Amino acid sequence: MARTYKDAGVDIDAGDALVERIKPLAARTRIPGVIADVGGFAGLFAVPAGMREPVLVSGTDGVGTKLEIAFAADRHETIGQDLVAMSANDVATTGARPLFFLDYYATGRLDVDRAERVMRGIAEGCRLAGCALLGGETAELPGFYARGEYDLAGFVVGIVERSEILDGRSVVPGDALIGIASTGLHANGYSLARRVLLQDAGLALDSRPESLEKPLVDVLLEPTRIYVRAIEVARAHGLAAAAHITGGGLPGNIPRVLPEGLGARIDPRRWKRHAIFDLVQRLGPVEEDEMRCTFNLGLGLVMVVPARRADGCVDALGAAGWTAARVGEVVEVVGERVTFEA
Repeated sequence: MARTYKDAGVDIDAGDALVERIKPLAARTRIPGVIADVGGFAGLFAVPAGMREPVLVSGTDGVGTKLEIAFAADRHETIGQDLVAMSANDVATTGARPLFFLDYYATGRLDVDRAERVMRGIAEGCRLAGCALLGGETAELPGFYARGEYDLAGFVVGIVERSEILDGRSVVPGDALIGIASTGLHANGYSLARRVLLQDAGLALDSRPESLEKPLVDVLLEPTRIYVRAIEVARAHGLAAAAHITGGGLPGNIPRVLPEGLGARIDPRRWKRHAIFDLVQRLGPVEEDEMRCTFNLGLGLVMVVPARRADGCVDALGAAGWTAARVGEVVEVVGERVTFEA
């Protein structure tokens, strides 16, 4: 009997069926500049008119082991938002407006229904970021992934005027740090959280530890917040720099947007810390320094604005629906770049 590609585990018809399901999802994210619909060999996007010195900004990321929670719970509707958020937030910290997103979805055997659920989350993430879902790639790799599992990568391209790039050069000592609340773990620290909560403590995903307001699985799969529009609000209040708080936490990410010789002094009492972080720390146990270098601890974005404009910025963010607080200040440093008040 003659062998076929399908015999080897690759179903081209399933891939084509998924593309047809993605087309209406992508259409809902269409913005001015999109030239071609999903389905071609490449996505086409026109550079916005009227810009003097447009600079393209790109970012790429994945979701990490948060995917393991989605697999275990068989819940795939929101993991795509995490994928968009991880790249869109990075791009937005430069002051760029995300233009379009492309995804890479790889699996051992393509389950069209499951993949569509993932793509719906991606489309929602694009909507929240204000960018177009321009295209992507679906790869069926028999024997490469465990049954029912997949991997994701995402790519964002944005644009900004060269004169409006947020590069931190204008940051000076005394500037205020404004933190915006996260929705929880976002997509970082899951290897440690899974080890502590599921493996060592033996908690079931459908359990509800006393400190949590909803089942553990809901907390762990809460999608990453997308901060593109928050950064737009802050730009009207002298925004000088913005840090997306991902792996490395506050100590690892804030210094990335500050000039040499400057650091941050932070007061942890100025924002609410999600119960999930305290649960991980208690059950670990995990030392506070390790928590700070692994998780966002309740702040998904930290921005730098002039001190005199900080209160107005916090008020404007609040009026726009963001939970924001003045959490510290920029200081001159010699040693540690980020310190925490007791």
